[in-house]
Amino acid sequence: MQVRVRAFARLREAIGGDLTLEVPEGATMSRLLVAVGGTSEQAGEALFEESGELRGYVILMHNGRRVRRAEAGTLTLADGDEVALFPPVAGG
Repeated sequence: MQVRVRAFARLREAIGGDLTLEVPEGATMSRLLVAVGGTSEQAGEALFEESGELRGYVILMHNGRRVRRAEAGTLTLADGDEVALFPPVAGG
């Protein structure tokens, strides 16, 4: 199945733009994030700590809804879903 990944700001630069990835049926968001991190060394470093944990600053969205980090391992994706990845947002 295909899932669209949109990355923003610094993460977009590291990942290289929007992606459409092929993942197995029943894949979780965590599995997708590993696939995104595997697209390049820069993408892996931007998303994951050396320990393999998702970096604390990454904000996850699934079809326009914010996803808590604890949900990433159990949130099952479907064909055509969109996952968005944001770095921390600040402004003023």
